[in-house]
Amino acid sequence: MREVTIYEVGPRDGLQNESGHVPTQAKIEFITRLAEAGLPIIEATSFVHPRWVPQLADAADVVAAVGGTYPVLVPNDRGLDRAIEMGCGHIAIFGSATETFAQRNLSRSLEGQFEMFGPVVARALAAGIDVRAYVSMCWGDPWEGSVPVEQVVDVGRRLLDLGASQLSLGDTIGVGTTAAVTGLLDAFNAAGVPDDRLAVHFHDTYGQALANAYAAWVHGVRTFDASAGGLGGCPYAESATGNLATEDLVWMFQGMGVETGVDLGVLIETSVWMAEILGRPSPSRVVSALAPKQSR
Repeated sequence: MREVTIYEVGPRDGLQNESGHVPTQAKIEFITRLAEAGLPIIEATSFVHPRWVPQLADAADVVAAVGGTYPVLVPNDRGLDRAIEMGCGHIAIFGSATETFAQRNLSRSLEGQFEMFGPVVARALAAGIDVRAYVSMCWGDPWEGSVPVEQVVDVGRRLLDLGASQLSLGDTIGVGTTAAVTGLLDAFNAAGVPDDRLAVHFHDTYGQALANAYAAWVHGVRTFDASAGGLGGCPYAESATGNLATEDLVWMFQGMGVETGVDLGVLIETSVWMAEILGRPSPSRVVSALAPKQSR
């Protein structure tokens, strides 16, 4: 039985910041390959306006091909309309822990984001759709610097109170450290939010993502966002580098004897394949180390 759940974000968060066009059929095959590797949850795409994220303009075509069982990100009511039309059973909303990022990413104030998300979550739940909430900039913001822990907890609790089943805590610019991760999780627990309602989403800007994932696991978190091959970034935060590589996370858990349900070999093959499509090597350390051995 799986002891931890890896929430694969490669097809959405991993590809959204790619400047070169990734063909729709490649995105569909990417999702299919990830599923064949045993990843239990794969975020397929986002119903965001193509003007903001051109790479995901083919969201409807991708969902039509892979089916509505895969979660999709929706930014607002119109995004939810499209998710409902496509028969999606799981959506995610993307909130901010800081005023500046809320303005830049959502065109809303920190407070105004709740006025936008409230009706979206209510409509989704009424339609029988599960809602996950992300909160970004949990450990630092490129414009505001360190983010007060109590501010992150307040935003996170309010997103859960809207009706989200799970809250993913995002280190959007990768400045978190193990002590800071533990401190924020402690604060959520003290505010009545247990670890089983939380997930973590780390970027590897300072090389801390894997250590931070381990700290979260020790604390009691059992859902980890990751991106195959370490793909990703954030189109609204230039200092954000790639996500924690799924392969690196799986390798760590395998070494700990923790079951992920993921076939590492198939996953590595998938990331090598996508790297060839993107025209550059995967930044994942495990892919770099093991891919040559698998090709012999």
